[in-house]
Amino acid sequence: MSFVPRLPVFVSRLGLKIGGTAGTVAGLGMGLVSSVSVGIAALLGLGTAVFVYAASHFWLHRRLRHLQSVLHQVRTHEFDAQPPPSGPHGDELSTLLWEVHRTGQSLQTEIQELKEMESYRREFIGNVSHELKTPIFSVQGFAETLLDGALNDESVNRTFLEKILHHANRLDNLAHDLSTITKIETDELDMSNEAFKVTELFDAAIESVEVRAEEKGITPQQTVPPDLPRVYGDFDRLRRVLVNLVDNAIKYNEEGGTVQLEAALQADEVEIRVVDDGIGISPDHLPRLTERFYRVDKSRSRNQGGTGLGLAIVKHILGAHDRELHVESVPEEGSAFRFTLPTSPQPSLQPA
Repeated sequence: MSFVPRLPVFVSRLGLKIGGTAGTVAGLGMGLVSSVSVGIAALLGLGTAVFVYAASHFWLHRRLRHLQSVLHQVRTHEFDAQPPPSGPHGDELSTLLWEVHRTGQSLQTEIQELKEMESYRREFIGNVSHELKTPIFSVQGFAETLLDGALNDESVNRTFLEKILHHANRLDNLAHDLSTITKIETDELDMSNEAFKVTELFDAAIESVEVRAEEKGITPQQTVPPDLPRVYGDFDRLRRVLVNLVDNAIKYNEEGGTVQLEAALQADEVEIRVVDDGIGISPDHLPRLTERFYRVDKSRSRNQGGTGLGLAIVKHILGAHDRELHVESVPEEGSAFRFTLPTSPQPSLQPA
């Protein structure tokens, strides 16, 4: 059995290209053999084959190699290393290169979003676990102490039961806030579109926080023009927004501080403002203020009994109304939270 040497891949490709082209020209040369010598026809065929190969290498081979490189970098998630093509101009191969480049960009964006979502999921689970631990451990500790004999000690049993109730309410508030955010994000929370007076909204919010306000010696004040038109939105959800904002203004204020609820007409909208002269917020914290479980002062926030979801809920409810929350704050001087409400019905909300 004779040995047949294996040619390099490049030589094989070169032979195929020249051979294919030469075969085509040779067929043409057979028709010319009567008037042109065989030698000249062979030289003509060889020259044509070399020219065709050089042209195909210049116009096709380089771009095919470029396409192969782009696909490799897309597969290995290193798409940024490849410079983008000039655009979907030229022949079909140029269009194919451009489409592959755009596909790589889309895949890169989706992969980055998936990574961010996974990071957010891990952080969210960690935050929920941390928020659950404190009240659960407290309830367990007080209950075990009562069962060990403190239940019959009238000097502590009622205090321990009140603490258990406090932490149970904290767990209930956390579960309720998480449920509210989930329903808003999944469009499961029906939003009404009713007209109401701003003073009605202010009164309802102040009534909800009057106990905390009395504990701090703070009396929230209202500033509303007498001719202010009615606004539109979901009254109950917007009351929740204002309650959260006013509650924070009281919670992070000094004894006897001031909290002001203001309203002013701006074109076809009414701007709502909650202004306080409390401890204020550092500029470093402002961009993340509405994130779930984000706390400016972690120890103080937990001592105050908050779930860390109040401003996240505010953001989501306003987002469902196509509105945004704006914050201005100076440390040790106070903060101002503001948003707008329309003076005409919103098409994005269902009528009440």
